[in-house]
Amino acid sequence: MNCVLKSFLGVLILSLGFTNAAAHKGKPQKAKTKAVPARVLFEKMTKAADVPPQAFGSYAKGCFAGGQQLAINGPAWQVMRLSRNRNWGTPRIVAYIEKFARDAKAKDGWPGLLVGDMSQPRGGPVGGHASHQLGLDTDIWLRPSPNRRLSLAERESLKSISVLTKNRKKINPDIWKPAYLKLYRRAVSYKEVGLIFVNPVIKRRLCKEAGKDRKWLRKVRPWRGHYSHFHVRLTCAKGDRQCKNQPKVAAGDGCGADLAKWFKPKKKKKKGFKFKFVPKREMTLASLPRACRRVLKQ
Repeated sequence: MNCVLKSFLGVLILSLGFTNAAAHKGKPQKAKTKAVPARVLFEKMTKAADVPPQAFGSYAKGCFAGGQQLAINGPAWQVMRLSRNRNWGTPRIVAYIEKFARDAKAKDGWPGLLVGDMSQPRGGPVGGHASHQLGLDTDIWLRPSPNRRLSLAERESLKSISVLTKNRKKINPDIWKPAYLKLYRRAVSYKEVGLIFVNPVIKRRLCKEAGKDRKWLRKVRPWRGHYSHFHVRLTCAKGDRQCKNQPKVAAGDGCGADLAKWFKPKKKKKKGFKFKFVPKREMTLASLPRACRRVLKQ
């Protein structure tokens, strides 16, 4: 009797299983939807959020409202790569570029600035950059502006110039002129500047040529790349509570041990070791400050 009962129960369970499978057969399974990268969302914004200026978050994870567009032509500057629509920022960075350009031309004899990437109309993640998200960053090319207005085609095709040798280990004496020292010194001379990023080789050269006036060198920080442009970063505006400043740099001119680290020989990789490339995950809107959701809707 027990054997018959067990057999009956087994058949019943199997039939229920097939019935359940048949009930779900043909029903589409809900696919997991991937969040749209925040970069894509912010790239679609062609104009600034029409509200009072304010920055939200940090330089590498944030956005801003009330942005202003830098004029593509000025008395002492020209904007490059117009197709990117990255000549936006807070009013403070726009005012800084205009003032810096005029001073560099009138007081130092620099022909004029070629302005690279600033930020998008509402900030957010920018392709090719880890920062430039708060409307407080700008790239300044090391190629002097020509004594004429560049065409739209030239602004897309013309490249900046490197002041380093081909192996990027030394300063190119055929390119580097005393005017570059004046340009860097002028760039950091304003109170609103937090720091500027330059190539370590360039920082070393500036340390050598600076002379007795060395206080300004503290704001000049070595970083990889930056051999054909330098990156200016302003501090957050006073009272802008949702804007997070970068940690303060150490005292001194930064020409000692901190700079020497960049020139230490790299450790040789062990034989047989293979580096596995892991693609970096795109930043999503959920990872940005909540205020950035409102910025996209304004």
